[in-house]
Amino acid sequence: MTVSGLNIHPLKSGRAIPKTAVSVRLDGFADDRRFMVTDPDGRFITQRELQVLAQVEAYPLDGTLRLVMHGREIMPRFDPERRLPVTVWDSPVDAALADDAANSTLSDWLGREVRLVHMDAQASRYEGENWAGQPAQVGFADGFPVLITTTGSLADLNRTLVEKGQQPVGMDRFRTNILIDHDGAWDEDLWEAVEIGGIVFDLVKPCSRCIMTTQDQMTGERIGGNPIQGLAEKRMSADRRVVGVLFGWNAVPRGEGTLKIGDSVKVVGQRTERWPMKVRD
Repeated sequence: MTVSGLNIHPLKSGRAIPKTAVSVRLDGFADDRRFMVTDPDGRFITQRELQVLAQVEAYPLDGTLRLVMHGREIMPRFDPERRLPVTVWDSPVDAALADDAANSTLSDWLGREVRLVHMDAQASRYEGENWAGQPAQVGFADGFPVLITTTGSLADLNRTLVEKGQQPVGMDRFRTNILIDHDGAWDEDLWEAVEIGGIVFDLVKPCSRCIMTTQDQMTGERIGGNPIQGLAEKRMSADRRVVGVLFGWNAVPRGEGTLKIGDSVKVVGQRTERWPMKVRD
């Protein structure tokens, strides 16, 4: 098995950036989901409610990022003394707030009043103690530092979609960090840990998928194959701790270093049982 894809998402719910190599920290990939759009009160906003975020390109720079949309661009400024209390789900973060001009421009682009915030050196967030054994440091990702998926599972999902008369979908719908080239469908359910580039990643929780997987990741439109319907055929969780359809595994890095496309992947811990799935009549 080898790594066939590496992605960062500098702006939460913005476009992905494919990488040939990434720096791994304990809180995830460097530059991954370190910036986020919120409402004026600090509540996080994603493509679930604001589909046009898929059209925003974000390129990380030192302490800020360059935002591009439809040929227009801005480079927000962040003052460490200018803060906004924000939430990701029910998780609070004291984040750095962008300058007023940037927030005004971004609000115009997105068609509603928003704020842009940064997970800077003063901000911190820890999640997943019940799953990871101890709280895992994380940026603005929904819950865990890294998401791992495989080519074999996507191929199996696409077979199901085609059988249902729908179009196959790309892996971009799942906004993964590490894509592993592996033919076996859903084998990752039995992987407790993998080692890549000398770094161990614990696969701690299956990833429940939402409506964002039905959206084109260049336009935000809900078009093409519907992964939710395909996954419902055989990937509906039967464990109430994680509800809904499952694709991919949330992971926690237990070290730091560099990953590259082509790195070998070694399973270093295995589960004895698969995650339980509901059986459709």
